[in-house]
Formats: sequence, structure tokens, C-alpha cells
Amino acid sequence: MNDWECLHAALAQGPVCLVEVTAIQGSAPRGPGAWMAVQENALIGTIGGGHLEWEATRLAREWVQQGLQGHSRTHRLALGPSLGQCCGGAVDIRLSVVAHQAALEAVAARLQQVRVPVALFGAGHVGHALVRVLQPLPFTVHWVDSRDGVFPSPVPAHVFCEHSSPVQDAVRDLPAHSLVLVMSFSHAEDLDVVCACLRRQRTQGDMPFLGLIGSATKWAVFQRRLLERGFTQAEIAHITCPIGVAGVPGKEPEVIAIAVAAQLLQQRQQQLSSC
Repeated sequence: MNDWECLHAALAQGPVCLVEVTAIQGSAPRGPGAWMAVQENALIGTIGGGHLEWEATRLAREWVQQGLQGHSRTHRLALGPSLGQCCGGAVDIRLSVVAHQAALEAVAARLQQVRVPVALFGAGHVGHALVRVLQPLPFTVHWVDSRDGVFPSPVPAHVFCEHSSPVQDAVRDLPAHSLVLVMSFSHAEDLDVVCACLRRQRTQGDMPFLGLIGSATKWAVFQRRLLERGFTQAEIAHITCPIGVAGVPGKEPEVIAIAVAAQLLQQRQQQLSSC
């Protein structure tokens, strides 16, 4: 379960004390919006670890033991000698009561990170590993394959599965500004999806990232075939192949998934910074 699912489950056992980072000054382990939830014998989420988190947990449990009197209170914790941390900044935290699911929904609307859409074409070994890695990260995944019986059951949260045949037809209805990854079971399908994405990018300009799994040899063949299909060098340059951050060795599905997830996080940051 992710942190929000754990928090839902914890509320069935009683109220929790929510600890939110509301502001920071100088250097700090986490920024505003980081949170954790504290019960007598449970801790969900993190505001950065170390003595800062230990002290925040102590304050929250102290409040829990007092019966959670009042709705909220604030504290400023200096990250200097008093907490044994050398960050040198200060963190403002807010403690508040979450006693029922309705209150949690309001909290979630305020604290949950903006989710960026990812379109994933291919439910092979790497696709499955990538969906698992992305599960706790701030993305929604539109997962497409032309084959039957390839998606997991149950489907993870924030993942929408689509059977599409021909597979490239799904490109038309993808959310705008999706980060697209192409890794189907077939090079022919990969090419069809890439072509559909480039055509959409040509007319709508709303696909900021188009990644294709493959070797240098595959990429050389694809570049030639895309030129034959009428795409320009500038359009082809919009494709990232191979995918994944550089310098991560290994071809195991889980290793590739971690490298690709890191690249998606970089793309997400660029996308949010440009908003």
C-alpha cells in the first residue's frame, strides 16, 4: 500500500495527528507539502528523517496522548545544534487532527502532489516493472497493449489499462502533455506508435517527451524508416532512444525501470517548472 492507503487504513483504528511541513528557511530535508501521520504505535510517511522527524513525532505523540485537544498547532524546529543536524535551516510544521475519512479527503486535496500523465505502450517485463516502480510516484499511467490477458489483476492505483488494436489508435485520445514511452512486444508496433505520436506532435505539439526502448542498432533502423515515412530530422530528434538516465548499468527489467522512472521525474520537474 502507498502512504495514502496506509493512512486510510490507520483511520479505521482511530484519529491520527497529521504533521505537515508548511514552510522552510535555509536548508532542510524536505520542502513544504511533505507530511507524515502519527498514531500511538504507527508512523506513516516522512518529513525527512533524522532528529527533525524524531522531534516532530515526539510532539505529535504527546498531542495524541493528550487527546488531540484543539484542531491544529504550529511549531518551528531549528536544524542546528539543538537537533543535531547540520542543515542549518529551520522547518515550520503544523500538527492537526484527522479523525474521519471526510477530513482525509480534504487533506489529500491539499497535500497530494500534482500527477503528470504517462502513456506506456507495452505490457511486457519492463512495462510491468516500470508500473511497479511508478506506483508510489506522482504519475498517472495510461497503459496500452494490443494483446489480451497481459495486464495485472488487480490494476494498481492511478493506472488505467487499455486494450487497443491497432495499438496506435490509442495515441489519439491520450491526455495532453503525456510523457510517452514505447516498449511493445513488436518493433512493427513500436514504429506504428512512434509515427502516430510524431503526427500528433506535428499537429498539436502536446507531447513533451517521446521515449523509445531499444539498442543503438534498433534506433538506427528506426531513424531510416521514419525518414522513409516522411518525417523530418527535426521531428525525429524529438524521440529519446535509448530511454533511461545514463550511467545505470544492467539490462534487467527492474534496472531499466528505475533508470526510466528517474528520467520521468526529471521530465516532470521540467514540465512543472514551465507552468
